[in-house]
Amino acid sequence: MKPITTVQVASQLPAALEPLRVLAMNLRWAWRRQSLDLFRSLDADAFARSGENPVAMLPLVPAARLAEAARDETFLARMRSEVGDLSTYRESGRWFQRTVPETGAPVPAVAYFSMEFGITPTLPIYSGGLGILAGDHLKSASDLGVPLVAVGLLYQYGYFSQSLDRSGWQQETYRINDPAALPVEPVRDADGEQLTVSVTFPGGREVAIGLWVAQVGRVPLLLLDTNLEVNDEEARAITDRLYGGDHEHRIVQEIVLGIGGVRAVEAYTAATSFPAPQVFHLNEGHAGFSGLERIGRRIREGAGFDEALSEVRAGTVFTTHTPVPAGIDRFDVTELRRYLDADGEGISRLVEGLPVEAALALGLENGGQVFNMAHMGFRLAQRANGVSALHGAVSRRMFEDLYPGFEVPEVPITSVTNGVHRRTWTSRVMDDLFKKALGDVDISALTDWSPLATLTDADLDEARDHLRAGLVDMARQHVHDAWLRRGADEAELAWTRDILDPEVLTIGFARRVSTYKRLTLMLRDPERLRRILLDPDRPVQLVIAGKAHPADRPGKEFMQELVRFADEAGVRHRIVFLPDYDIRMASVLIAGSDVWLNNPIRPEEASGTSGMKAVLNGGLTFSISDGWWDEMATDEAGWTIPTASVEDQGRRDELEAAALYDILEHRIAPLFYERDDRGMRTGWLKKVRASLVQIAPRITAARMVRDYVTELYLPAARSAAAFGQDSTLAAAFTAWKAQVADAWPQVSVRDVRLEGAGVAAGGTVPTGAEITLSAAVDLGPLEESSVAVEALLGPVGEDGELVDPQVIPLQREDDGRWATRLTVSVPGQIGAGVRVVPQHPALASRAELGLVASA
Repeated sequence: MKPITTVQVASQLPAALEPLRVLAMNLRWAWRRQSLDLFRSLDADAFARSGENPVAMLPLVPAARLAEAARDETFLARMRSEVGDLSTYRESGRWFQRTVPETGAPVPAVAYFSMEFGITPTLPIYSGGLGILAGDHLKSASDLGVPLVAVGLLYQYGYFSQSLDRSGWQQETYRINDPAALPVEPVRDADGEQLTVSVTFPGGREVAIGLWVAQVGRVPLLLLDTNLEVNDEEARAITDRLYGGDHEHRIVQEIVLGIGGVRAVEAYTAATSFPAPQVFHLNEGHAGFSGLERIGRRIREGAGFDEALSEVRAGTVFTTHTPVPAGIDRFDVTELRRYLDADGEGISRLVEGLPVEAALALGLENGGQVFNMAHMGFRLAQRANGVSALHGAVSRRMFEDLYPGFEVPEVPITSVTNGVHRRTWTSRVMDDLFKKALGDVDISALTDWSPLATLTDADLDEARDHLRAGLVDMARQHVHDAWLRRGADEAELAWTRDILDPEVLTIGFARRVSTYKRLTLMLRDPERLRRILLDPDRPVQLVIAGKAHPADRPGKEFMQELVRFADEAGVRHRIVFLPDYDIRMASVLIAGSDVWLNNPIRPEEASGTSGMKAVLNGGLTFSISDGWWDEMATDEAGWTIPTASVEDQGRRDELEAAALYDILEHRIAPLFYERDDRGMRTGWLKKVRASLVQIAPRITAARMVRDYVTELYLPAARSAAAFGQDSTLAAAFTAWKAQVADAWPQVSVRDVRLEGAGVAAGGTVPTGAEITLSAAVDLGPLEESSVAVEALLGPVGEDGELVDPQVIPLQREDDGRWATRLTVSVPGQIGAGVRVVPQHPALASRAELGLVASA
């Protein structure tokens, strides 16, 4: 019979076990195995049924087991030890506290904004690489002691769960996120009520935003939620799905993240002891509206728009993650103008005090009909970066029009190469080997990992065999379950128990399925791939995973093509596609793969981090020279697929696929199966050691966050502090910029001369000779202190342009000319030019104002 009514039964924690709740509510357990082992030992079944979520598992543990644990002195001692370790971790001085005060620089607190955070699958508010990167950033900031508060959205459904239909077409389903089962807590005000902030949309429609916090070690992650009873249905749906809905839905989500986020940080710091941030880090353009809110605040305090913009820029860092225009949020200006909602005087009702047209100018593209969130990010941030050295170079070229008159290398976009959180992504078996070689220390803080070269062939081979076998077991189960969801009957799935082979060379490939990542490059010649997979002496197997955006039909078609190939009876034991890729699956896949394949269209991969995770587990890299691999590639530690220099994309795919097959068939597979007299893969393991020693230390998120602190956060804090300490600086700097802009048409360079032995006669200057470069410079009404006069000296290329010119300052001479003396040391045709650029202590880059005068 059906029940008349139902009731939810949940166990209550005995008082002696209350510290378990403290451990469960801090996400440090996501990268501390001792904490997870403690929860698992309490009740392994409840732990598994909860999805390895300590918050969700505690109510599932039977009361009798809780009572037993409350009397178990051994368990209680372990629990107290973990609680004590967490307390020490949160309160002790770490790298930041030991290092930054000694620099004499202002000690900044940082607010880090991101649309998604991938910390643990039990907090499903991420879709892929951007979110995983943000999660690793928080974990490493916590490990390093960086005072950082993060801001994101608490999605009701998060990103979709993926399955396949019988034809291999992606299906999306959404599961509701119940805050009660998540490791989040409401932020409380002084009265014990959940803290809220609000934003006002057109028509005076006020939307309330509830604040939740997920504690990530030492870092509070504020999550904003509009699903509140006081809101109407449309407002409650703003934070419904990650990357769901149309452009207008994206705009309102980004308004909540940016404008609501700044208000949330202010409310949180007022309610807690967390310091008010001086540095605001925008992880992609989604959070750009945060800058408008901060500008509005300064205007309400009495600053003009330009003054407020200068102050906001000083303390803002912007990270761009896309090397292609299609990856940038671009909105119709009319839509944004409606949401900024100007009153009769042109002042925004959304951000009090903000002049709407001045704000819109920050993001306008040429023509004025499109608002570009990346352009706004660059115009709001005095410091900006790409996420690999190559991506930085691509970004400088991509956004050079924002800095007219300057050469591409001088565009003020630097780079901080992405990294991955070592403790999260290193498997237990490899972590044990790290400890064996380096001791029980946090090796993320070390730059020298050379002791890993002492790991024996036997140790490494045993670890790799173990991890590969774990991947095979996981893949068999996932393929079996995926086919049940695809409509297969249990009786026809016996073959799934024998797919893959724990002794066969295993290639991993997993990432977001978009066209530029070329999931199907391996299928360019399906018969050749088939021969490689089924080679009787040196077989290869492929394990593949990834999701396509629900609106990305070409990506879904790529996936279907791959799935259909993997479904073929002749190869389905050698190539598998695993649906519903997430952090948990990734941990097994990246650890068990002998080789990680990456074959995007160069240079369209900004960085990529999945291959980094494989490196930490003894996997080797097989990649196009793109993203992070472009700056770290070495034949000692991996293989590089040559990039074809042809314009036709079809021909390029054909050439690069052929190179992929050749390297896999003739270099990778033979090395993997080559054994010495002891039966060891000596050559292969030598390459593994090289990867661990040379590559692994460079791809940790600890290195990445240290780079952000030293290269971006501290300089931004110094700039922000300068404005804070000198109340007249903003007005003076704004006036100076206006004066320079007005006077700049009168600035000129003329009569550039090169003088020295052989120059006057048009002869050849011997190497080592000293020459003088001088010019007459007219500054109009500007003071000399307002400008820098510079020489650009370098080889002349075939197009007549200077190649990578050296920038050399010129000094004013007694005769009124500006000059410098140079020693020419490199033979060949050398060219020189002279220019004038603005200079001011508050400028971070000579290109910042886009003003230059040259001969």
